Amino acid sequence: MKETSTYGAALADEKKVLETELESVGRRNASNPADWEAVPQETGQESDPNDRADLMEHLGDNTAILNDLEIRYNIVLAALDRIEKGTYGICEVGGEEIEEARLAADPAAATCKAHMNA
Repeated sequence: MKETSTYGAALADEKKVLETELESVGRRNASNPADWEAVPQETGQESDPNDRADLMEHLGDNTAILNDLEIRYNIVLAALDRIEKGTYGICEVGGEEIEEARLAADPAAATCKAHMNA
């Protein structure tokens, strides 16, 4: 099993950064706190039709940004969960150890190099 303290610290740091970035474009879904939803950037001038259109455009942009951030956030959470369960550093496809270089490049990696596109 891999030494997890360095990777765990890097993952915890990345989790904090991702949460800050997620909060800049969205909020936690009240009915499902594990999910995030995009919010528009309000200007205070939404009664103008052009401002409403801009608001909807920003919502679309925020949705796209939030989706990418949420995917990475969930990958980081899964890696932290593997650390807690004692399965961190083991390829989820083949069961072999994940290479140190792969984990150094991406501490959230769930597969070895041979299975990274599986």
